[in-house]
Amino acid sequence: MSSNEKGQNQQENRIMLINNVLAIGFVGGLLASFAGIIAHYFNFMEFSPKFILTSWSNMAWIDRWLGTVMTMLVFGILSVGIALIYYGLFRKMKSILSGVFFGAVCWALLLFVLKPMFSDLPSFSEMSSKSIITSICIFILYGLFVGYSISYDLQEYIRHNNKGTENQSKS
Repeated sequence: MSSNEKGQNQQENRIMLINNVLAIGFVGGLLASFAGIIAHYFNFMEFSPKFILTSWSNMAWIDRWLGTVMTMLVFGILSVGIALIYYGLFRKMKSILSGVFFGAVCWALLLFVLKPMFSDLPSFSEMSSKSIITSICIFILYGLFVGYSISYDLQEYIRHNNKGTENQSKS
C-alpha cells in the first residue's frame, strides 16, 4: 500500500470516527429525552423534557404525540453538539468516571446556567428530591453512554491504525 493510499485510508477512518460521534450524540439525546418522558409519565419527575418546547411556545400540539417526537428530535440535535464537545475535551479518557462527571456537569449547567432560557424548567429550589435524583441519574447515564461510546470508538480507531502500521512494518 502506498503512502498516498494509507493517508487516504486514515482520512476516511477519521471521517467515520466523527460520523460515529455525531450518531452517538444523536442517539444519546433521543434515549435520554425518552427516559425523561417516561420518568415524567410515571411521576418520577414533576417536569417533562418538553420544557425545551413549552418554554418558547404554548401551542396545543406540544402536549400531543408530535410534541413528544419533536422534543426527542430537539434533544437529539442538541446532543450532537454536546457529543462533539465531549470528543474535543475528553475523548482520550478511558475511565467511565469521565462520562459520569460529564453527565453531572451537563445537569448542573442546565439547572444553574441555562435555566433563564427555559421558563418551564423549575429551579433547583422548586424541585422535589425525586425530581432532582431522577434527572441527575438520567444525565449521568447520558454522560456515561456518550462518554464510554466515544472513548471506545476512539480506542478501536487507534487499535485499527496501529494494526495497519504493524502489518506495513512486517512487509
